[in-house]
Amino acid sequence: MSSNEPNRPHHSARRHFLGLAAAMSARLAAMGILASAMLPSSNAIAKGKKWWKHDGKPGGHGQSGGSPMCFLRGTSIMTPTGEVCIEDLQIGDRVETVRGEAMAVKWIGRHVYKRSGQAWNNGVMPVRVARHALDERTPHSDLYLSPGHALFIDGVLIRAKELVNGISIAPGLPQDRATIEYFHIVLDSHDVILAEGAPAETFLLQARNYEDFTNFAEFARLYPDAANTAMTPFAPIVSLSSGREHMKALLHLWTDVVYPRRAPAYNAYERIAARAGKRIG
Repeated sequence: MSSNEPNRPHHSARRHFLGLAAAMSARLAAMGILASAMLPSSNAIAKGKKWWKHDGKPGGHGQSGGSPMCFLRGTSIMTPTGEVCIEDLQIGDRVETVRGEAMAVKWIGRHVYKRSGQAWNNGVMPVRVARHALDERTPHSDLYLSPGHALFIDGVLIRAKELVNGISIAPGLPQDRATIEYFHIVLDSHDVILAEGAPAETFLLQARNYEDFTNFAEFARLYPDAANTAMTPFAPIVSLSSGREHMKALLHLWTDVVYPRRAPAYNAYERIAARAGKRIG
Protein backbone atom coordinates (compact mmCIF):
# COMPACT_ATOMS: atom_id res chain seq x y z
CA MET A 1 0.00 0.00 0.00
CA SER A 2 1.30 3.44 -0.88
CA SER A 3 2.49 5.65 1.98
CA ASN A 4 0.22 8.38 0.63
CA GLU A 5 -2.92 6.27 0.99
CA PRO A 6 -3.96 7.68 4.42
CA ASN A 7 -3.86 11.21 3.01
CA ARG A 8 -6.33 10.59 0.25
CA PRO A 9 -9.44 11.65 2.24
CA HIS A 10 -7.64 14.88 3.15
CA HIS A 11 -6.75 15.59 -0.49
CA SER A 12 -10.28 14.72 -1.58
CA ALA A 13 -11.74 17.11 0.99
CA ARG A 14 -9.29 19.80 -0.08
CA ARG A 15 -10.27 19.43 -3.74
CA HIS A 16 -13.93 19.54 -2.72
CA PHE A 17 -13.34 22.70 -0.69
CA LEU A 18 -11.47 24.38 -3.55
CA GLY A 19 -14.31 23.56 -5.90
CA LEU A 20 -16.78 25.06 -3.46
CA ALA A 21 -14.57 28.12 -2.96
CA ALA A 22 -14.47 28.66 -6.72
CA ALA A 23 -18.24 28.40 -6.88
CA MET A 24 -18.56 30.77 -3.92
CA SER A 25 -16.28 33.33 -5.60
CA ALA A 26 -18.41 33.12 -8.72
CA ARG A 27 -21.53 33.52 -6.58
CA LEU A 28 -20.19 36.68 -4.95
CA ALA A 29 -19.23 38.01 -8.37
CA ALA A 30 -22.74 37.30 -9.61
CA MET A 31 -24.25 39.11 -6.65
CA GLY A 32 -21.93 42.03 -7.36
CA ILE A 33 -23.22 42.13 -10.91
CA LEU A 34 -26.75 42.16 -9.54
CA ALA A 35 -25.95 45.11 -7.31
CA SER A 36 -24.32 47.16 -10.06
CA ALA A 37 -26.39 46.24 -13.10
CA MET A 38 -29.89 46.01 -11.65
CA LEU A 39 -30.27 49.29 -9.83
CA PRO A 40 -33.62 50.34 -8.39
CA SER A 41 -33.76 53.18 -10.92
CA SER A 42 -34.29 50.61 -13.67
CA ASN A 43 -37.78 49.71 -12.55
CA ALA A 44 -40.00 47.40 -14.54
CA ILE A 45 -43.39 48.64 -15.62
CA ALA A 46 -46.28 46.37 -14.74
CA LYS A 47 -49.90 46.40 -13.74
CA GLY A 48 -50.46 45.53 -10.10
CA LYS A 49 -47.98 46.03 -7.28
CA LYS A 50 -44.20 46.10 -7.26
CA TRP A 51 -44.04 42.80 -5.45
CA TRP A 52 -40.26 42.78 -5.09
CA LYS A 53 -40.68 45.42 -2.36
CA HIS A 54 -42.80 43.24 -0.08
CA ASP A 55 -40.93 42.26 3.05
CA GLY A 56 -42.87 39.15 4.00
CA LYS A 57 -43.82 40.58 7.39
CA PRO A 58 -47.27 40.20 8.89
CA GLY A 59 -49.70 42.50 7.16
CA GLY A 60 -47.79 42.39 3.87
CA HIS A 61 -48.29 40.11 0.94
CA GLY A 62 -44.72 38.90 0.66
CA GLN A 63 -44.27 35.14 0.78
CA SER A 64 -41.31 32.82 1.00
CA GLY A 65 -39.30 35.68 2.44
CA GLY A 66 -40.60 38.72 0.62
CA SER A 67 -40.87 37.87 -3.06
CA PRO A 68 -43.48 35.88 -4.92
CA MET A 69 -43.13 32.39 -6.30
CA CYS A 70 -43.44 32.34 -10.09
CA PHE A 71 -42.38 30.45 -13.21
CA LEU A 72 -41.18 32.24 -16.33
CA ARG A 73 -43.27 31.94 -19.48
CA GLY A 74 -42.28 28.81 -21.40
CA THR A 75 -41.65 26.64 -18.34
CA SER A 76 -42.72 23.03 -18.91
CA ILE A 77 -44.97 21.57 -16.21
CA MET A 78 -45.54 17.81 -15.92
CA THR A 79 -49.14 16.65 -16.34
CA PRO A 80 -50.61 13.13 -16.54
CA THR A 81 -50.40 13.36 -20.33
CA GLY A 82 -46.91 14.86 -20.54
CA GLU A 83 -45.27 18.27 -20.20
CA VAL A 84 -47.26 21.41 -20.96
CA CYS A 85 -46.01 25.01 -21.03
CA ILE A 86 -47.36 26.82 -18.02
CA GLU A 87 -49.02 29.53 -20.10
CA ASP A 88 -51.09 26.84 -21.87
CA LEU A 89 -52.51 25.35 -18.68
CA GLN A 90 -56.14 26.08 -17.85
CA ILE A 91 -58.23 25.97 -14.69
CA GLY A 92 -59.27 22.36 -14.17
CA ASP A 93 -56.22 20.85 -15.90
CA ARG A 94 -54.37 18.33 -13.74
CA VAL A 95 -50.68 18.54 -12.87
CA GLU A 96 -48.48 15.86 -11.37
CA THR A 97 -47.14 16.31 -7.84
CA VAL A 98 -44.13 14.70 -6.21
CA ARG A 99 -46.52 12.78 -3.98
CA GLY A 100 -47.64 10.83 -7.05
CA GLU A 101 -51.09 12.43 -7.08
CA ALA A 102 -52.37 14.54 -9.97
CA MET A 103 -54.18 17.65 -8.75
CA ALA A 104 -56.49 20.05 -10.57
CA VAL A 105 -55.35 23.60 -11.25
CA LYS A 106 -57.51 25.96 -9.23
CA TRP A 107 -56.18 29.19 -10.73
CA ILE A 108 -53.16 30.60 -12.54
CA GLY A 109 -51.76 33.97 -11.47
CA ARG A 110 -49.95 36.17 -13.96
CA HIS A 111 -47.51 39.09 -14.08
CA VAL A 112 -46.08 40.90 -17.12
CA TYR A 113 -43.15 43.31 -16.87
CA LYS A 114 -41.50 45.57 -19.42
CA ARG A 115 -38.09 47.08 -18.80
CA SER A 116 -38.14 50.85 -18.46
CA GLY A 117 -34.38 51.35 -18.06
CA GLN A 118 -31.13 49.74 -19.15
CA ALA A 119 -31.44 46.81 -16.78
CA TRP A 120 -34.08 44.86 -14.92
CA ASN A 121 -34.86 45.42 -11.25
CA ASN A 122 -33.15 42.71 -9.20
CA GLY A 123 -36.47 41.53 -7.79
CA VAL A 124 -37.90 40.98 -11.27
CA MET A 125 -34.92 39.28 -12.91
CA PRO A 126 -35.38 35.49 -12.86
CA VAL A 127 -32.89 33.04 -11.41
CA ARG A 128 -31.70 30.52 -14.00
CA VAL A 129 -31.23 26.98 -12.74
CA ALA A 130 -29.12 25.47 -15.49
CA ARG A 131 -29.76 22.08 -17.02
CA HIS A 132 -28.45 19.36 -14.68
CA ALA A 133 -27.53 21.91 -11.98
CA LEU A 134 -29.16 19.86 -9.23
CA ASP A 135 -28.01 16.41 -10.33
CA GLU A 136 -27.23 14.38 -13.44
CA ARG A 137 -30.83 14.67 -14.67
CA THR A 138 -32.40 17.67 -12.96
CA PRO A 139 -33.60 19.93 -14.34
CA HIS A 140 -33.67 18.43 -17.82
CA SER A 141 -33.71 21.95 -19.35
CA ASP A 142 -32.84 25.40 -18.03
CA LEU A 143 -35.41 26.43 -15.44
CA TYR A 144 -36.21 30.10 -14.79
CA LEU A 145 -37.81 31.07 -11.49
CA SER A 146 -38.54 34.30 -9.66
CA PRO A 147 -35.94 34.78 -6.89
CA GLY A 148 -38.38 33.87 -4.11
CA HIS A 149 -39.61 30.66 -5.72
CA ALA A 150 -38.54 27.60 -3.75
CA LEU A 151 -37.30 24.22 -4.89
CA PHE A 152 -37.96 21.07 -2.88
CA ILE A 153 -34.53 19.66 -2.00
CA ASP A 154 -33.57 17.23 0.76
CA GLY A 155 -37.02 17.42 2.32
CA VAL A 156 -37.15 21.22 2.62
CA LEU A 157 -38.06 24.21 0.46
CA ILE A 158 -35.13 26.43 -0.52
CA ARG A 159 -35.62 29.66 -2.47
CA ALA A 160 -33.86 29.97 -5.81
CA LYS A 161 -32.02 33.11 -4.65
CA GLU A 162 -30.51 31.12 -1.77
CA LEU A 163 -28.95 28.63 -4.18
CA VAL A 164 -27.22 31.16 -6.45
CA ASN A 165 -23.59 30.17 -7.02
CA GLY A 166 -22.86 32.31 -10.07
CA ILE A 167 -22.23 29.30 -12.29
CA SER A 168 -24.99 26.73 -12.51
CA ILE A 169 -27.53 28.89 -10.67
CA ALA A 170 -27.43 32.62 -11.40
CA PRO A 171 -29.64 35.56 -12.40
CA GLY A 172 -30.47 35.41 -16.08
CA LEU A 173 -33.01 35.49 -18.88
CA PRO A 174 -33.35 33.56 -22.14
CA GLN A 175 -32.12 35.52 -25.12
CA ASP A 176 -34.36 37.97 -26.94
CA ARG A 177 -36.77 38.60 -24.05
CA ALA A 178 -38.10 42.15 -24.14
CA THR A 179 -40.59 41.35 -21.42
CA ILE A 180 -40.66 39.16 -18.33
CA GLU A 181 -43.89 37.23 -17.99
CA TYR A 182 -44.44 35.19 -14.86
CA PHE A 183 -47.12 32.59 -14.10
CA HIS A 184 -47.98 30.60 -11.04
CA ILE A 185 -50.26 27.70 -10.23
CA VAL A 186 -52.72 27.58 -7.36
CA LEU A 187 -53.87 24.13 -6.21
CA ASP A 188 -56.16 23.23 -3.33
CA SER A 189 -53.06 23.03 -1.14
CA HIS A 190 -49.45 24.11 -1.21
CA ASP A 191 -47.68 21.34 -3.10
CA VAL A 192 -44.65 20.46 -5.19
CA ILE A 193 -44.86 19.88 -8.93
CA LEU A 194 -42.28 19.11 -11.61
CA ALA A 195 -41.06 22.09 -13.64
CA GLU A 196 -38.54 21.12 -16.33
CA GLY A 197 -38.28 17.94 -14.27
CA ALA A 198 -37.29 19.79 -11.08
CA PRO A 199 -39.42 19.72 -7.90
CA ALA A 200 -40.78 23.25 -7.40
CA GLU A 201 -43.50 24.62 -5.16
CA THR A 202 -46.96 25.73 -6.18
CA PHE A 203 -48.43 28.98 -4.91
CA LEU A 204 -48.62 29.34 -1.13
CA LEU A 205 -51.90 31.16 -0.59
CA GLN A 206 -51.72 33.37 2.50
CA ALA A 207 -53.28 36.64 3.69
CA ARG A 208 -54.77 37.74 0.35
CA ASN A 209 -51.39 37.52 -1.37
CA TYR A 210 -53.18 36.60 -4.60
CA GLU A 211 -53.75 40.37 -4.87
CA ASP A 212 -50.11 40.72 -5.91
CA PHE A 213 -50.95 39.23 -9.33
CA THR A 214 -52.13 41.35 -12.22
CA ASN A 215 -55.24 39.21 -12.69
CA PHE A 216 -56.14 38.99 -8.98
CA ALA A 217 -59.72 40.16 -9.63
CA GLU A 218 -60.41 36.89 -11.41
CA PHE A 219 -59.36 34.89 -8.34
CA ALA A 220 -61.47 37.07 -6.06
CA ARG A 221 -64.48 36.54 -8.33
CA LEU A 222 -64.00 32.77 -8.55
CA TYR A 223 -63.22 32.24 -4.87
CA PRO A 224 -64.85 35.02 -2.80
CA ASP A 225 -64.40 33.03 0.41
CA ALA A 226 -60.62 32.67 -0.02
CA ALA A 227 -59.72 36.11 1.33
CA ASN A 228 -58.75 34.73 4.72
CA THR A 229 -57.35 31.40 3.54
CA ALA A 230 -53.87 30.48 4.73
CA MET A 231 -52.38 27.30 3.33
CA THR A 232 -50.03 25.12 5.32
CA PRO A 233 -46.57 24.96 3.69
CA PHE A 234 -45.79 21.64 2.02
CA ALA A 235 -42.45 21.48 3.84
CA PRO A 236 -40.27 23.76 6.01
CA ILE A 237 -39.04 26.84 4.14
CA VAL A 238 -35.38 27.29 5.04
CA SER A 239 -32.91 30.06 4.35
CA LEU A 240 -29.22 30.80 4.14
CA SER A 241 -29.44 34.29 5.55
CA SER A 242 -26.26 35.92 4.23
CA GLY A 243 -23.02 35.55 2.32
CA ARG A 244 -21.31 35.11 5.69
CA GLU A 245 -23.43 32.02 6.33
CA HIS A 246 -22.51 30.63 2.91
CA MET A 247 -18.81 31.03 3.66
CA LYS A 248 -19.30 29.49 7.10
CA ALA A 249 -20.80 26.45 5.42
CA LEU A 250 -17.73 26.18 3.20
CA LEU A 251 -15.40 26.40 6.17
CA HIS A 252 -17.41 23.75 7.98
CA LEU A 253 -16.82 21.42 5.07
CA TRP A 254 -13.05 21.89 5.44
CA THR A 255 -13.22 20.67 9.05
CA ASP A 256 -15.99 18.17 8.58
CA VAL A 257 -14.59 15.82 11.22
CA VAL A 258 -15.23 18.48 13.86
CA TYR A 259 -18.67 19.74 12.87
CA PRO A 260 -21.84 17.62 12.93
CA ARG A 261 -24.10 17.28 9.91
CA ARG A 262 -25.31 20.75 8.95
CA ALA A 263 -28.80 21.94 8.20
CA PRO A 264 -30.35 20.76 4.92
CA ALA A 265 -30.04 24.19 3.31
CA TYR A 266 -26.27 24.21 3.86
CA ASN A 267 -25.90 20.65 2.64
CA ALA A 268 -27.91 21.36 -0.51
CA TYR A 269 -26.00 24.54 -1.28
CA GLU A 270 -22.63 22.85 -0.76
CA ARG A 271 -23.54 19.90 -2.96
CA ILE A 272 -24.88 22.04 -5.80
CA ALA A 273 -21.99 24.53 -5.56
CA ALA A 274 -19.47 21.68 -5.58
CA ARG A 275 -21.16 20.27 -8.68
CA ALA A 276 -20.90 23.71 -10.33
CA GLY A 277 -17.27 23.97 -9.26
CA LYS A 278 -16.41 20.70 -10.97
CA ARG A 279 -17.78 22.10 -14.22
CA ILE A 280 -15.26 24.95 -14.25
CA GLY A 281 -12.28 22.80 -13.28
